[in-house]
Amino acid sequence: MSAYEFMVSLRIRHPKIDPATITAMLGIQPQHTWRAGQPRCDAAGAELGGVYHDSYWMGRLMDEPQLSSESASVEGVIITTLIHLRRAQSFLEQLSAEGGVAEMLVSLYAREDFRLELPSDTLTVLGRLHLAISLDVHPHAPQKAPAARTN
Repeated sequence: MSAYEFMVSLRIRHPKIDPATITAMLGIQPQHTWRAGQPRCDAAGAELGGVYHDSYWMGRLMDEPQLSSESASVEGVIITTLIHLRRAQSFLEQLSAEGGVAEMLVSLYAREDFRLELPSDTLTVLGRLHLAISLDVHPHAPQKAPAARTN
């Protein structure tokens, strides 16, 4: 199989929780947050009108995208994250009971076919932690051959 590039993040949506509570409970610094009831704003901070209907928290689980290798894989990052998040199991259960959704977002970038394998015990732990997995697959467009010149 071929190498692929990947990035893994944790995303949480909840009807009303303060994103600072999520940060404190998980011990992960977020890249994006907003709280239910706050005015909607663009990336520059300008108000867009209306308010957010739910709270949102997103934290990267890696500093930058990684190229898959023997020492770096999506499966490895997921397992490492699950070990870290086991300490927050009761918090994640509470989020789910209150109507929140937690998911690991895996962004994948590849030029060729590759394979991911998540063993049943990993899937069991994901279920116990009330974590979903979302895969965003971004195939690189194949290089186009230059058009032949006709004279």
